[in-house]
Amino acid sequence: MNDHTPLSIAKALIACPSITPATGSVFDAAEAMLELLGFTVERFLAGEGDDDPDHGAPVENLFAIRGNGGRHFAFAGHFDVVPPGNGWTSDPFEPEIRGDLLYGRGAVDMKGSIAAFIAALKHIPEDAGTISLIITGDEEGPAIYGTRALIDHMQARGTIPDMCLVGEPTSVNRLGDMMKIGRRGSVNMWITVEGVQGHVAYPHLADNPITKLTAILAEIDALILDEGTEFFQPSNIEVTDLTVGNPAHNVIPARAEARLSIRFNDRHSGDSLSKMIAEIVERGGGTLKPVISGEPFFTPPGELSNAIASAVKAVTGLDPEPSTTGGTSDARFLSKICPVVEFGLCNATMHKLDEAVAIADLDQLTEIYRRIVTAILTVRT
Repeated sequence: MNDHTPLSIAKALIACPSITPATGSVFDAAEAMLELLGFTVERFLAGEGDDDPDHGAPVENLFAIRGNGGRHFAFAGHFDVVPPGNGWTSDPFEPEIRGDLLYGRGAVDMKGSIAAFIAALKHIPEDAGTISLIITGDEEGPAIYGTRALIDHMQARGTIPDMCLVGEPTSVNRLGDMMKIGRRGSVNMWITVEGVQGHVAYPHLADNPITKLTAILAEIDALILDEGTEFFQPSNIEVTDLTVGNPAHNVIPARAEARLSIRFNDRHSGDSLSKMIAEIVERGGGTLKPVISGEPFFTPPGELSNAIASAVKAVTGLDPEPSTTGGTSDARFLSKICPVVEFGLCNATMHKLDEAVAIADLDQLTEIYRRIVTAILTVRT
């Protein structure tokens, strides 16, 4: 593709169906574009042979790099998208322009941001420094074989960026009003309480697990984990499921189960919270199975966030709010190897029917990304 405008690139990427886990054509399209810009592109499949459907394998990943000296700036993102669902006005994988908007699955989350970054590269000299793209096909799914595998790949080849921008759709009302300098961690927990089944008229011959489970949940609900910090909102615990599966009105069931989801700031870890909840559950006669989805990360305001803020201000006139709100992202993995900030398009339509991006936002984001990369690479170390 010789037409490296953000709109043309976004249309080409959207036209490649890439429901998570993504492989194939969308990576082919990106590889061709990046090679024209002088990048060495490395692609690999991860998770081959994994027959566990919960792991969403196999997954394709792409690492592209240009330059071999100076500072190393990386852009990270994902090609996989959530299933489009039924009820779209037009085919979700046939990009369509209506008015000032480009419609298609992935328009904002996050093929549009990737398109803007690729378009920006055309205006950055090849000798400016080292630039890489870290693109996975496994972010919307289990995220087992995606960015984590890419990090392993980069470490094996001895290529670790000095800092990284993740192109998630962070803007809320207008392009540039928010960037993410951190995210809360996430841990899900399954509680099981075993009892003894019996007739409700003879409770002394049974042991009702529901009574025990509700007592456990009441104690957990009473917890106040923290009051928040300067940059993080308070941690919260939510009960997301209760299951007994008892079809009979006159039977005390043998088992009761519940599920919790905890989003937590950097005053906690997944392990510390798991231990805290396990003590309550075990004291109440139950068992706990925790699964940590991600730890919190925080990049203190500094060079990277300042470069983003300056670029946004110059292009849009806005001062982006440094925030840690929202769900998790792959920045939780990348933050372990270098400073990371997320910045991208408006998120109002992500995961929705008729997902769309303003064409003007694609153009402005391209210029913002160009300014960010230029500012970072021109600083002498």
